[in-house]
Amino acid sequence: MPGSELHCPSYYAATTNQTVAFPVLQGDVRVDVCVVGGGFTGVATALTLAERGYKVAVVEQNCIGWGASGRNGGQMIGGIGGGEAAILKHYGEGIAKDLFQMGYRGHEIIEQRIKRYNIDCDLKYGYMDVAFKNRHLQTLDEWQAELNDYGMADHLRRISSHEMREVLGTDAYKGGLINNRNGHLHPLNLCLGEGRAAAELGVQFFENSHVTGITHGDKPQVISDQGKVTADFVVLAGNAYTQLENKTLSGKVFPAGTYIIATEPLTDREVADINPLDMAICDMNEVLNYYRLSADRRMLFGGRCNYSGRVPTNIKDSIFPRMTKIFPQLANKRIDYQWGGNIGIVLNRVPMLGRSSKNVFYSIGYSGHGVNMTHLAGEIMADAVSGTFERMDIFANIKHQKIPLGRKFGSNMVALGMLYYKMRDLL
Repeated sequence: MPGSELHCPSYYAATTNQTVAFPVLQGDVRVDVCVVGGGFTGVATALTLAERGYKVAVVEQNCIGWGASGRNGGQMIGGIGGGEAAILKHYGEGIAKDLFQMGYRGHEIIEQRIKRYNIDCDLKYGYMDVAFKNRHLQTLDEWQAELNDYGMADHLRRISSHEMREVLGTDAYKGGLINNRNGHLHPLNLCLGEGRAAAELGVQFFENSHVTGITHGDKPQVISDQGKVTADFVVLAGNAYTQLENKTLSGKVFPAGTYIIATEPLTDREVADINPLDMAICDMNEVLNYYRLSADRRMLFGGRCNYSGRVPTNIKDSIFPRMTKIFPQLANKRIDYQWGGNIGIVLNRVPMLGRSSKNVFYSIGYSGHGVNMTHLAGEIMADAVSGTFERMDIFANIKHQKIPLGRKFGSNMVALGMLYYKMRDLL
């Protein structure tokens, strides 16, 4: 079947603590809501709807958690993906408090579901943005002041250059900002756990089911190779892999490749030296590195985001030098896993939530901040199905630029733009 694949051979796939398997969509199915896409957005939407009493079907081309939801950096970071400035420019500062609250709503949903459904996904609090340059330090100060205004002071700690060695075993950075409201987790186990919970509430999942089109109307239909789902509402949740509703969405979300390696487990001494507070880390370059320790104390190090569509010939050879530049003490460590995948990038970094018709909604384009934002999006999509559009329309009213020349050439144009930012990072 076209597109039917198992999870990529990642550290996450090797350490799943549960198995879910669902049938191929065959024949005719009738539900209240059909969700297309079985990643975080689709599963979170389905679970929210099921909790509210809706009859739901989820149709996934591969398997639940196959895409970025099951292979990302596992960092649970507040905010909506970096598009706050564009939203505030459109609406004005009067919406700032609501925007901040939405930016951490995904955390609350994740925390509630882990507790309610007993999902074991290694949730750990602790996160730090780290600065290479003086202009980064100024930005950290601005972020801290803004977060303090929203009552976050107890979660924050500004780290100076001479304090960095206390919290991170590298001399690469000039400072950092710890935010202990953020954290990290095992994303695939979270996605599978939420999928299990949704199935137990009656959601019908269909895997290995390639959706070929959507028929619009009062009762829209989702058509697959071997069956169809008729529903009152459809929610598109394919993110970087969306190929449907081209009239509305084509050319506005681009797949960007990002890649991760996982070392062998580190010793107690190495952990105490490298990351004693067990935090997730992101640097502040445009072409950034991100990393954290797994529950079994492996270094999971990612980066090298690219927009060209070219996958590195050897992921380890590409990422390992980036890791050892930051942590030369890991130069002799064995690499046990290497993997990559695509995330959905929007030029203005505002996630695309909206509708292509009165009863067909979409939620895509989280620009690398999907763990948190997808869970907010799932709630917003469920609200829209229920007839409440206030939060969705905040996003839907933002205009998104379409890059011309099609997906392939458009991605190359974005890649050229990112080359500029990479050179800026080096200066």
